Amino acid sequence: MNKQQTINDIMRLLPHRYPFLLIDRVLEISDDLTTGRVLKNVTANEPQFTGHFPEYPVMPGVLIIEAMAQACAVLAMARLTPEQREEKALFFFAGIDGARFKKVVVPGDQLIFDCKYIKDRAGICWYEAKATVDGQLACEAKLMCARRVVKDE
Repeated sequence: MNKQQTINDIMRLLPHRYPFLLIDRVLEISDDLTTGRVLKNVTANEPQFTGHFPEYPVMPGVLIIEAMAQACAVLAMARLTPEQREEKALFFFAGIDGARFKKVVVPGDQLIFDCKYIKDRAGICWYEAKATVDGQLACEAKLMCARRVVKDE
């Protein structure tokens, strides 16, 4: 498996697009497909910073969590079997536990998401994720996602 993936690779995996695609590069996926490391460059021209907060732009915590979920989704996609890849399926954010914010994230920061696969059962997957900036913990949470086949209407 290619350990690093560009934004174009990510866009082939995830359905998200601007302004809601919140990750920029996959830095690494372990050979055993249990861990991943993903990067997000936080830039001043992102739409949330016009209102959160104009005088002191701060990355909203919910967007950090969403970016962590997208990082976990990339790892989840890497874990699919060839047959599962052929199905038209999406991973939906299904739950969050123990979310804690430890550091304010501002434009110019580079978020690194470390994701760890915990388990899956009946299409539900559990992950632990941490977001760091310059090696300092910014956010951590346990995330749950549900893989669902999408039916054409």
